[in-house]
Amino acid sequence: MFEEGQLYAPVTADEDGRATVHLADDHPGAKDDDYRRRRNEIAGPALDWRPGDPVPRVQYTDSEDEIWRTVCRELAPKHERLAIRGYLEGKEALALPSDHVPQLDEVSAGLGPISGFQLYPAAGLVPLDVFYGSLADGVFHSTQYLRHPSQPLYTPEPDILHEVVGHCNLLANPAIAEVKRRAGEAARRCETPEGLQYVADVFWFTIEFGVMYEHGELRAYGAGLLSSFGEIEEFRGADIRPVDFDQMATLAYDISHYQPILFACDGMSELTDRVAGFFAEFDDETAARLPRNAGV
Repeated sequence: MFEEGQLYAPVTADEDGRATVHLADDHPGAKDDDYRRRRNEIAGPALDWRPGDPVPRVQYTDSEDEIWRTVCRELAPKHERLAIRGYLEGKEALALPSDHVPQLDEVSAGLGPISGFQLYPAAGLVPLDVFYGSLADGVFHSTQYLRHPSQPLYTPEPDILHEVVGHCNLLANPAIAEVKRRAGEAARRCETPEGLQYVADVFWFTIEFGVMYEHGELRAYGAGLLSSFGEIEEFRGADIRPVDFDQMATLAYDISHYQPILFACDGMSELTDRVAGFFAEFDDETAARLPRNAGV
């Protein structure tokens, strides 16, 4: 199991098909029976869903809409101050609602004419070969649940706020969406776990936690930073390094803490040309030429 898998609570189904989301003991909702029931209720239709079926719609509660409103309100000024222009342009083009949680099919309807991407519902963890490979087809797997209401500005796992506010606003920028497609194509070419892990690690340090210099100012473009109320304020204090694919693939990182080392593109062209070009040419032989080690 790749490290990213630890970010998701496992989802299982019993012999009658009922879904159960297994929250860790330290999850904010671990002892909240109502929250557990709600997570199971949302996970069930997503677990049963198959491509070609209508995407299941969730009737979000007032409490869930309030979480969405709170996070959107708090992140908006941070995005204006700290996000790259390409993200802000995508955010404006997609025009997500800020007062309620959107349905996945509504987000897909907005993304389609812009970049051709659509959202598939995910109950929890999607196998990494499926998740990354689907990007080649213009498919992004998104969860539908929200974080626990006791901590609206924190989540230990990727919820719909991370997926939609972080990733989908990036997918509404065609140039950045193309980088994700290239990553998906790279994943599809991989025939070994090591090759797929290499793609996943470079994706982590670019699309999830990438930063970029724009007009001499360091700004964020990684979805993990752009959807995090706390970490978006801290990334400029990290050890900022130039893009180095070998380091990205061998660097030991802890998914449960703010990232202490980040890699900065020198402008949008380094992302859309160099990073996209790396994914476009990547195969299992690339990983073999650059063997992994215990970490930098």
